[in-house]
Amino acid sequence: MRAVVYTEYGGAAAVESIDAPVAGRAGAVIRVEATGLCRSDWHGWMGHDPDITLPHVPGHEFAGVVDSVGGQVTRWRPGDRVTVPFVCACGECEACLAGDQQVCEHQTQPGFTHHGSFAEYVRIDHADVNLVRLPDSADFVAAAALGCRFATAFRAVRDHGRVAPGQWVAVHGCGGVGLSAIMIATALGAKVVAIDVSRGALDLARQFGAVAVVDAASTLDVGAAIINVTDGGAHVSIDAFGSEGSCAASIESLRRRGRHVQVGLLPEAVGRPAVPMARVIALELSLHGSHGMAAHDYGPMLDLVASGALRPELLVTRTLTLDDAPTALTTMASAQLVGTSVIRP
Repeated sequence: MRAVVYTEYGGAAAVESIDAPVAGRAGAVIRVEATGLCRSDWHGWMGHDPDITLPHVPGHEFAGVVDSVGGQVTRWRPGDRVTVPFVCACGECEACLAGDQQVCEHQTQPGFTHHGSFAEYVRIDHADVNLVRLPDSADFVAAAALGCRFATAFRAVRDHGRVAPGQWVAVHGCGGVGLSAIMIATALGAKVVAIDVSRGALDLARQFGAVAVVDAASTLDVGAAIINVTDGGAHVSIDAFGSEGSCAASIESLRRRGRHVQVGLLPEAVGRPAVPMARVIALELSLHGSHGMAAHDYGPMLDLVASGALRPELLVTRTLTLDDAPTALTTMASAQLVGTSVIRP
């Protein structure tokens, strides 16, 4: 099959011909119809993830069609339309048995623990636990983001943020996760203030429902600006970017007993954030980490997508070929892009 491969961290990536994957006894091979380009893929290429073994094929958020299944798979057959959480669970550990597959003790992640979806085919372990059925009406390009950015944002807003109608939600970073969070919080009846350094990203945030924006590039104290806009601070603040500055600003922007949800990655390679714990204590703030969403929890999100209340396809602003993917991956940090990019292998 054709796949994007890199052989050194931060080095060149290229489309090569490599062996197609084979389904394990409990696994499946998916023919990739669309796969998203995510900041997590860039972190992996930079060497920020210790699970990656070189040479490597990136890609972890995708939608496609089941090509083959192992002998132990009972719920799926070739031809089924599916997507997959970026955390693939074992289904048997203590966390999985409690329903918390997103923090599985033996998790695998395509594009990190093994070759990913910047390819014509990708292998998924424990298919009966991890595959999510897509309705026939679902577009593959729109569905490609569901396994990572959109699902992660949905659980961060609904389950960790516990967002209620009329509450203020601050979203720091208006990339794929952030724009998803804005759309979801708006659909749940919240008032959203969006924060970014890009005017284009902030314009998109308004299109997806943000009632106020803060340009972090020209604002000295982002937290104070949000407190002013929201008349006392956000009830929920989501760091969808992942940096020392955005993490601190998210916490500083909360009102009393507010909830901070960390979604953007903060690998040690980019520094450890200085968390303003004095404010956390004084205002009794809650700090949450959010790590995707288990396959069995996708139903309510897919229902809202089917109803039209959530429209993930609007997030996609660029569609690429597999041959475009190496440059798109390696220039991601410097590219001035808004919205999300999806690759069609």
